[in-house]
Amino acid sequence: MLNTPTELLHDLAGRIKSRRVALGWTQQTAAARAGVTYRTWRRLETQGKASIDDLVKAAVALRCEEALGTLFPLPAATTLDDLMRRQARDQVSAPRTRARAPRTRVS
Repeated sequence: MLNTPTELLHDLAGRIKSRRVALGWTQQTAAARAGVTYRTWRRLETQGKASIDDLVKAAVALRCEEALGTLFPLPAATTLDDLMRRQARDQVSAPRTRARAPRTRVS
């Protein structure tokens, strides 16, 4: 189902409020923990409007920062060539680890 930006903002605002309430925090407490003003927090919860910076601060305060990493994933590869390029790029950027032989005990 496709939602309008306004619907997405209101849904996000409602989820932020629900999370805060579930943690037992007042808006003032949540704002202080996030390092934003009470007015900004209130606007975030009622209108879903805030800067990206404030949204990230709210996510960290509400212990939801890991979910931010799932935003904007790369689209699926549309061709085999595209898939192979991505795999090659991922292999280059992946950290290399060396395998160790098991240690043997000398008696």
